[in-house]
Amino acid sequence: MANILHTLFNSEQARHEQVVLCQDRASGLKAVIAIHSTALGPALGGTRFYLYPTEDEALADALNLARGMSYKNALAGLDHGGGKAVIIGDPQKNKTKELLQAYGRLVASLRGRYITACDVGTNTADMDVVASQCRWTTGRSPQSGGAGDSSVLTAFGVYQGMRASAQHQWGTPSLRGRTVGIAGVGKVGHILVQHMVSEGAKVVITDVCKEAVGRILAAYPDSVTAVADTTTLIRVANLDIYAPCALGGVLNDETVPVLTAEVVCGAANNQLAHPGIEKDLADRGILYAPDYVVNAGGAIQAADELHRFDPERCKAKAMKIYDTTLAILHRAVREDIPPATAADRAAEERMLQSGLPGGPKTSGLVTPLFFSEGL
Repeated sequence: MANILHTLFNSEQARHEQVVLCQDRASGLKAVIAIHSTALGPALGGTRFYLYPTEDEALADALNLARGMSYKNALAGLDHGGGKAVIIGDPQKNKTKELLQAYGRLVASLRGRYITACDVGTNTADMDVVASQCRWTTGRSPQSGGAGDSSVLTAFGVYQGMRASAQHQWGTPSLRGRTVGIAGVGKVGHILVQHMVSEGAKVVITDVCKEAVGRILAAYPDSVTAVADTTTLIRVANLDIYAPCALGGVLNDETVPVLTAEVVCGAANNQLAHPGIEKDLADRGILYAPDYVVNAGGAIQAADELHRFDPERCKAKAMKIYDTTLAILHRAVREDIPPATAADRAAEERMLQSGLPGGPKTSGLVTPLFFSEGL
């Protein structure tokens, strides 16, 4: 408990409006909902279902992801703040209808301050169950009135971010002939492979799921090769772009010094393991496209689902990720700062227009602990 309270009240990265901790013993639900900011509107962010080694790590992930959503939504031009939820457990073993229903009642108890969606370990079918208890749910299936899987639009946005990075780095948005390494070919990564192959890029992939790798190799035998793991991928000779598309923290003190790519642009959230890594990348001459800028396609779709989902309207908004990424990279050069810092400043400026930077329009609401039984 002491570690949790210290994280909530003393961490510079944890200036959140509200953090809800919940357990429902009947269903086995253990969850954290972190609301970082409602400066621009209700907090919007997905639900991650993951077996964390410790509860402290689950809390830390929720806090970091929620903060990232505030910045992502701000730069995507959405009228939403940032929030995130994590459900602690193995989705293959612990996910049940009763647990998801209890989680839906938890989200509903916040009365619209937090709007949930899919993330790692959850899918549209899960959101349909959550929605049966909570109207503040997106990422539902089309059969249930939702927009369906957001992976397609997320991958499309990352693709636009790559094109902008290529324009900035090499003077052309074309990826033809470039070698792109993609770590993680799951929901988003496998669609990103399709974009790269269509562009005429050479693709090198890796994934802990060998079946996923096998499906990609079978689909694109002439354009895609695979390596054993991420450790190998980041050392591939003549790698132009590295695209982390799995979990975060992959750009760290061990990986950055050996990374061969000139550009990093991927779908994973929170790719920088700690503050200072963005400078290490810049010092090595590696261009980093901030993750929350380029992977905003899913958030764009989730927000649009609240207003009668229109796929063409969503795609047009996701196309703007190209312009936003390019503007961030230009600002970084102009102000002689890393792109991650430039993106943070741009997001904070937008939040400041509506309220306190990273804070609510109204007076601060901090509810650090909220345990509930029998939701």
